[in-house]
Amino acid sequence: MFPVLIGTVVIAGIVGYASERTGFTRNGYVASIVICVGGAFLFYFLRIMFGLRIGTPGIDAVLSSVGALIIVPTHWRRRR
Repeated sequence: MFPVLIGTVVIAGIVGYASERTGFTRNGYVASIVICVGGAFLFYFLRIMFGLRIGTPGIDAVLSSVGALIIVPTHWRRRR
């Protein structure tokens, strides 16, 4: 269980860095990585507590990280 948690954090960090590097988001590197890791942690604990799964733990980490990147910045962005 612990190696899966570490792998989830690493995959989420890579997704956050890659999304900022490719221009998918414009939050800043640290903010994107924190958002991805937070989303991956949330889904990891939902996976443990309720058995909610989409696929393998790696796929779950990638999808939850991308989902967090889509939801969080657009929710808090100011409208002009």
